[in-house]
Amino acid sequence: MPIKVNLLAEALAEEDLRRRDPVKRAIYFGALLVVLSLVWFSSILMVHVMESQQLSTIQGEIQTHTNEYSQVQIKLKKIADAQKKLDALKKLSDSRFLQGTLMNAFQQLYVSNVELTRLHVDQSYATGPGTPSVTNLYGVIPGKAGTSIEKVIITLDAKDYSPNPGDQVYHFQDALAAGDYFKANLNTTNGTSLANISAPQSSFDGKPYVLFTVECRFPDKVR
Repeated sequence: MPIKVNLLAEALAEEDLRRRDPVKRAIYFGALLVVLSLVWFSSILMVHVMESQQLSTIQGEIQTHTNEYSQVQIKLKKIADAQKKLDALKKLSDSRFLQGTLMNAFQQLYVSNVELTRLHVDQSYATGPGTPSVTNLYGVIPGKAGTSIEKVIITLDAKDYSPNPGDQVYHFQDALAAGDYFKANLNTTNGTSLANISAPQSSFDGKPYVLFTVECRFPDKVR
């Protein structure tokens, strides 16, 4: 029987041993892990970059909407302020003192032997400052609009040339207080008062008369 001798058996055995060397396998396995780690890290980095870009985009949109919201709030505040002024002007227009109505009321006033010689209207205003709205941790405390107090006093100078000068003074005052316009608009107490009455005097034709002054007070109006 022939004997086969493999001269390469020893080299093959050594090669096989090298291939099965656990250190080399560990190195290969470690290298594979490193490569996989690099791939994973690269994917995570790419995702991070993409998410960062998306976050920047969203933050930019939020900032844009925030600016738009601020502009809208400013415009709404201007509109509200303008509306308050319009409402105040309308209120002033509706309740303002009308000189023409006053003159018409005097045209309807008649007391015999009494002549109205002078009419003076003293119309003054006292203003008070308003307070702005205040924002705190609990919300907005609305401010208060400025106030304006209107004071109206009418001074009437008249002449009583009745047969007994002075007799018609109080009749004139009573007729004034009883007039529809004055009854509706004068103060309910002390609406009319006699401010002054002179001693009897004589005109150029020798006719006696007295001069007197009546004050009419209107209620103060807060606007």
